[in-house]
Amino acid sequence: MTDTSYTAAAPLDSLPEGGVAKIEIDGISILLCRSKGQVFAVRNKCSHADEELACGRMRSGWIACPAHGARFRLETGEAMNPPATEPIQTFPVRVVEGMIEVKI
Repeated sequence: MTDTSYTAAAPLDSLPEGGVAKIEIDGISILLCRSKGQVFAVRNKCSHADEELACGRMRSGWIACPAHGARFRLETGEAMNPPATEPIQTFPVRVVEGMIEVKI
């Protein structure tokens, strides 16, 4: 049986290693991030500054807020350094037949 709770988001080949893509699903701004061979989906909003993370630096498993430099783990959303103390929201991701799918 197919799990229909996932939404097709983007073709996998459109997101290169180290790449970030801003998408919207059900009115929620989400970032697809490809790091260390994995695809992650996080809410496009810093938990500290309420700023978009889309312009932030993404490196080896984390993304940084462009406003104050707070970093978050892509896998868990955990805040890694001040000024952020709260995690960002993450979403389950899977790849089916070359398509990235996100569960909201």
